[in-house]
Amino acid sequence: MDSSVAAGDLFIVAGGNCRMQNSSLQVQCSNDDDDKTVFKHGIKQFRTGWADGPAYVTQCPIQPGQSYVYNFTVNGQRGTLLWHAHILWLRVTVHGAIVIIPKLGLPYPFPKPHKEVVVLLGEWWKLDVEAVIDAAMESGLAPDVSDAYTINGHPGLISNCLGQGGFNLDVEPGKTYMLRIINAALNEELFFKIAGHKFTVVEVDAVYVKPFITDTILIAPGQTTNALLTMDLGTGNYLVAASPFMDSPIMVDNKTAIATLHYTGTLASTGTVLTIPPPRNATPVANKFTDSLRSLNSKTYPCRVPLNVDHSLLFTISLGLNPCATCRNGYRVVADINNVTFATPDISLLNSHFFNITGVFTDDFPGNPPTPYNYTGKQPVNLSTMIGTRVYRLGYNSRVQVVLQDTGMIALENHPIHLHGFNFFVLGRGLGNFNPEEDSKKFNLVDPVERNTVQVPSGGWVAIRFTADNPGVWFLHCHLEVHTTWGLKMAFLVDNGEGPNESLLPPPNDLPKC
Repeated sequence: MDSSVAAGDLFIVAGGNCRMQNSSLQVQCSNDDDDKTVFKHGIKQFRTGWADGPAYVTQCPIQPGQSYVYNFTVNGQRGTLLWHAHILWLRVTVHGAIVIIPKLGLPYPFPKPHKEVVVLLGEWWKLDVEAVIDAAMESGLAPDVSDAYTINGHPGLISNCLGQGGFNLDVEPGKTYMLRIINAALNEELFFKIAGHKFTVVEVDAVYVKPFITDTILIAPGQTTNALLTMDLGTGNYLVAASPFMDSPIMVDNKTAIATLHYTGTLASTGTVLTIPPPRNATPVANKFTDSLRSLNSKTYPCRVPLNVDHSLLFTISLGLNPCATCRNGYRVVADINNVTFATPDISLLNSHFFNITGVFTDDFPGNPPTPYNYTGKQPVNLSTMIGTRVYRLGYNSRVQVVLQDTGMIALENHPIHLHGFNFFVLGRGLGNFNPEEDSKKFNLVDPVERNTVQVPSGGWVAIRFTADNPGVWFLHCHLEVHTTWGLKMAFLVDNGEGPNESLLPPPNDLPKC
C-alpha cells in the first residue's frame, strides 16, 4: 500500500453511504433511492476497472435497495482528487474530496504548510436537476443554467435571501496554508481569487508542478489545484470569490460565489476587503494560468512523457442538431467526437468486453474526422451526427497521442476533457486548426504538465499523450455534464498484455446487474 486516504473515513452519498477503508481501498455503497454509481475521479484503477464507476461503461448502476463494494488499490498516487456520482446529473450534490497523503517519510517538495484546507467549488439549482435535464431533453434545447455557485456548500450572501451567509476560512497571521481546491461544478469552468493575496500553485490533478505565483486560479470541472497561501497581511477580512469563465457566446450567468478569509484577532466591526473577479470572457487571464503549468520533473518526481507514438489521433469536438419529431423545434441538440454521438448501451461496455458479449459495441471508432473541413472556420451546412456505441481499441503498452480539436458547429466553446484510467501529458495547445507539421515542432517533451482533465480552448486545440498500460475499458468525455448528456463521449478499449499482472481482473461477485 503506497498511500492512504485522508479525506474522512465516512462520506454520504444521497440516500445511502460509502465508507473508505485504508487498506486495499474499499468504498462500500448502499442505495436507498435513485440508481447510482460512484466514480473516484483521477484514481488510476490499475486492472480494476470494475471499481471505476461510470454507468454503463464499467458497471451497471446500483439499484435501489442494493449495495456494491468498490475494491481497489491506490498505487503510486498522492494528492487531491474527488469522488462523485457518475450517472445522469446526480454529481451536482453527490460528490466530495479525496485526499491521498504521501508515504511516511516522504515530505512535500515544498515547505510544509501550517494547515491544509479542502475548498470544494460547486453549483446549485433551485429545482431538481433531474427535472432540469429531463425538460431540456424533452424540448431538444439547452437546460437552464444553475441558480448559484458554491464554496464548500455555501453560495455566500444572496440578495432577497436573508440570513444566508457564506463559508468562513479562519486563519492565523504569518502562517502558510495549503488550499486543496476542487471544481465539482456541473457545467462551468471557474476563476478562484482572494482579495489582497496571491497563491503559489504546487499541484494539479494530484501531480506536483513547478511552483508559480498567481492571484487568480482557473479550474475546470473535475480538476483539482493545490495552492499555498501565506497570511502576510496580519489582520482583516478578505473576500474569496469563485466566478465563471466562458469565452464563447454560449449563455452563462455572471453569478459569483463568495466566502470570507478571516484573520484571527480581527475586530468584529472590521469590514471586508473586496476583490473584482475577472470578466467571464477573460481569456488572457485563463491562458496565463494554463501556460504557467509545468511538471516538476525532478529526480524524485520524473516526467515520463512518451517520446514516440503508436497511435496519432485527431478528435474533433462538436455540437450538432439531430431530427426529433417530439421536440419543440423539430430537432435536438447533440454533441459528438469525430461526428459520433455516443449511444449508451443496455449493459456495461466492460462487462460485454470481458465476457465477449456481442452486439453491445463495435471497435471501429474513427481515429480521425470522417470528413476533414475547416474546423474553426466556415462550418458544414449539415449539423447532424452519427449515433453509435463505438470504442477505439489499443494494444497494451501502446503509446497514444490525441489532438482534441474544438469546432465551430453551432458555436466555438471551451471543453474540459477527462480521461478515465490514466494520467496524460499536455504537450501543447493553440488557436485555430491543428497543423501537424508546424504545431508538433513546438510540443513540450521535457516538462509538460501531467493531468487527468484538460481544457480544450475555445476555437483551438490541445495535444495529449499517454501510455495505454491499464487493461480495460476507459471513458473519455467532456466534464461539462450537459455535453456528456448530449453524447460528447467515447471509450478506449485496452487489451490485456502478457500474463496476469498485465490483464484485467475478473469482476467481483457483487457487481451490479442491469
